[in-house]
Amino acid sequence: MTEQTGFLKELTQINFVRIVLILLAVWLLLKLVKWIIPWLAEQSPSRFRLHLLPLMPILQLIIIFTAVFTIVPLVIDPSPENLLAASGVIAISLGFAFQDYASSLIAGIVTIYERPYRIGDWIKIDGAYGEVTAVQFRTVQIVTPDDTVVLIPHKKLWDSLIFNDNNGSREHLCVADFYLHPAHDAESVRQELRKVALTSPFLQINRSITVIVHEKPWGTHYRLKAYPIDGRNQFKFTSDLTTRGKTVLAELGVQPVIVPHTAGVEM
Repeated sequence: MTEQTGFLKELTQINFVRIVLILLAVWLLLKLVKWIIPWLAEQSPSRFRLHLLPLMPILQLIIIFTAVFTIVPLVIDPSPENLLAASGVIAISLGFAFQDYASSLIAGIVTIYERPYRIGDWIKIDGAYGEVTAVQFRTVQIVTPDDTVVLIPHKKLWDSLIFNDNNGSREHLCVADFYLHPAHDAESVRQELRKVALTSPFLQINRSITVIVHEKPWGTHYRLKAYPIDGRNQFKFTSDLTTRGKTVLAELGVQPVIVPHTAGVEM
């Protein structure tokens, strides 16, 4: 038998049917993972949701790497020299032709390992805030509160601040702000705002409720802080605290105050 000396196998030696079947199986497995993990997360108790969703990009990465390591020996003569040469060619090609894309891919792998954000987290990157709905190999997909889908390249990981509100947990601190005229009984207002949080149907009862009072030149700033049962209810929870809080303050006869545009308000 003639010794194989070429980099690629001869066409007659390549099993194209097997390669096509592998690619088809990979495509089906990726689709299955993309469907079944979110489905399981929705069917499971809320406390398990944020543990199941991060498995999706990890499983997808395993499927892709398994397919690559299966197909490469079918096309390339799997000698150490050829494998080393193939690695060099791929690295140079990615480095020159796809610098940004390669940077995002590498950052995507780092993201899966370090997990600065996971599916179900509420994050803010470059002014875009929303829930992470997909962690793909090149981008992270978030959905903003107004239902806008935003795709952010993972390369932002290298040079941007990433704010993660819940970091893989169901717990998500919510804050309702109230700006009041200083002529009132502060302790009564503080107690009534606390009762507003305690009676909310969205409240996670085993977490603390905090009412912070800041006296300002233009009035008194109250910050009602509490945790909802599920982070996905953060806007419903904040709206509930705000609307019922305003009703209670009106019943107490406490007047709101207009904050001057030049005033520095803590967020």
